[in-house]
Amino acid sequence: MRRAFIAGVLVLLLQDTVSAQSLIRLTRIAGIPDQFVGGEILRAVYGRLGIDVEFVDVPSQRALALSSSGAADGEIHRIAAVAQQYPTLIRIEPSINFIEPAAFTTALTFEVSGWDSIKAHSVGIVRGVGSSEAGTRGMARVTAATGLENLIRMLDAGRFDVMVSDLFSGRVATRKLKLDSRIRPLSPVIERIEIFHYLHESHRDLAPRVAAVVRDMQASGELTRLREQLIQKVLDTASE
Repeated sequence: MRRAFIAGVLVLLLQDTVSAQSLIRLTRIAGIPDQFVGGEILRAVYGRLGIDVEFVDVPSQRALALSSSGAADGEIHRIAAVAQQYPTLIRIEPSINFIEPAAFTTALTFEVSGWDSIKAHSVGIVRGVGSSEAGTRGMARVTAATGLENLIRMLDAGRFDVMVSDLFSGRVATRKLKLDSRIRPLSPVIERIEIFHYLHESHRDLAPRVAAVVRDMQASGELTRLREQLIQKVLDTASE
């Protein structure tokens, strides 16, 4: 009887420990619209687990420093290679979002065919955005800006020929700055990249539960519908 009582108490304590995770703090790259979309997707994902989400808005490199050290619980989403570069971060699969790096310009006209098609030009990117840094590595004339809006203003001022940004984020930011009549994306996009949510290794037990919710939302089509709704909401707001 005594053993049964003790076993029951241990089960209750374990349940309390599991349910104690009521808040997750995730780094979110400041000023990047697709990070807002990813964050709201994760709000829905964690909501199914009864967990609230809080965002820490910081520059890209600072975000990785916080999440990989455990000062924050994880990242909204990053490219797959982050798992190798930051081994303390656990990649949650499947992907929750995707980005489409695109070349934006004020005057040039040419058909984009991968990263090599822009290397003859001077190029601007946002510092710390892994896909842009990887895609332009080895190019002769690359300028890194501290944020997307700064990058757009630099392009408008003629500091470089082409800027690289996620297509959606670039469209939103140029609308917001009232520069969408001057700055336009070239076609097609450079590539499509799946991006993944990351949790710090201290949440290793939580990771499979989050992945299961993402799989369910993907299979039902809810993930796609939610992403499309959020994108349209952001674009509409940027036009106001």
